[in-house]
Amino acid sequence: MIHTRPFDQSRRTGITLALLLTLGACASPSRQTRLTSSRLQVDAAKRTEVVMTALSLLETHYQYGSARPSRGFDCSGLVKYVFDTAAQAPLPHNTLQIAQLSRPIPRSSLQPGDFVFFNTLGRSNSHMGIYLGDAAFINAPSTGGRVRIDSLDNPYYTRHFESARTVFVP
Repeated sequence: MIHTRPFDQSRRTGITLALLLTLGACASPSRQTRLTSSRLQVDAAKRTEVVMTALSLLETHYQYGSARPSRGFDCSGLVKYVFDTAAQAPLPHNTLQIAQLSRPIPRSSLQPGDFVFFNTLGRSNSHMGIYLGDAAFINAPSTGGRVRIDSLDNPYYTRHFESARTVFVP
């Protein structure tokens, strides 16, 4: 038998107030994401949450056209889901449109949470991933595969690398 001491009224009120404030903050409209001049802008403070959310999806099945963990992801579906979930940043489920909403940055300026784009099908922006740091990125690579981490230094990705882009603002 487990014995617990009941909360006194002031402690219960304090916990309830803290919980309500936390939930209220989660429910309030985010000022950390905005659309300006056809570009999405996300507060840089969301970078860690974006990366952690992406990493939590490792080994999820690849599924063309899907943006839901229960069904699997294609590359843009993974990015859409991660940014919707971690940064409350609504992205389209389309690599070309995501590229248009983001701004180009030099590859040497990549930071965790930025986008990497590849030309893998003979057309611009046919594949993308989320940069993790140290030349690593997470992506949903192909039919029959799973969400995984790859390296920009891999000869295949080096050969097909197209651009680095970001939606983050300092």
